[in-house]
Amino acid sequence: MTAMTSGINFVAKQARAAGDGVKFFDTQFQRQARDRDFRLNPFELAALPHLHGRVLDYGCGLGNLAFAAAQRGCSVIALDASPAAIAHIRQRAAAEALPVQAALADLRDYQLEEDFDAVVSIGLLMFFDCPTAFKALEHLQAHVREGGIAVVNVLIAGTTYLDMFGADSYCLFSRTELESRFSGWNILSSEFSDFEAPGGRNKAFATVIAQKPRTPDEVRA
Repeated sequence: MTAMTSGINFVAKQARAAGDGVKFFDTQFQRQARDRDFRLNPFELAALPHLHGRVLDYGCGLGNLAFAAAQRGCSVIALDASPAAIAHIRQRAAAEALPVQAALADLRDYQLEEDFDAVVSIGLLMFFDCPTAFKALEHLQAHVREGGIAVVNVLIAGTTYLDMFGADSYCLFSRTELESRFSGWNILSSEFSDFEAPGGRNKAFATVIAQKPRTPDEVRA
């Protein structure tokens, strides 16, 4: 598949977690917003039908998925480290009168203060070192309401294109790592995807869509 290699939004979403990359990709976000290139990438398209109620987009980029969810009736919190992305989302949300609230955040240790019906993190966690990525994932899972949905997408071992990473600030999940961290959840979808990258190299992804189990008392209610 080659659709992802041509999408500025997805590449930018991946790299914004690296310190120096934020400024560079701010420029890319500004260009994309100017060109009104708001297409969803394949992972976002897969996530959208599962989103409902109160939604968290954790590493939202330009907010394409956040706005698509809002247009379907969701109320969305959109978090990202890119000032340009957050400024764009705030402007667009006001112009279109959509319930998308954007905040600038360092997502490596951001502390959520509410629970959500759906949490999405696409193309972000692999830009943290592994202990930080695993801790962030656990925090996200803790803030999904019972019966709610988590959609998480990461790069995995087998990825040979590493140009977007710093020397020691990334985490390639093992092939089974992501799904294993949803043990006890209802796995709605668990898929692997490969995309061509420059120089004949490869990006390998795992994507899990899972439902948090309800307690017996909630099921009876």
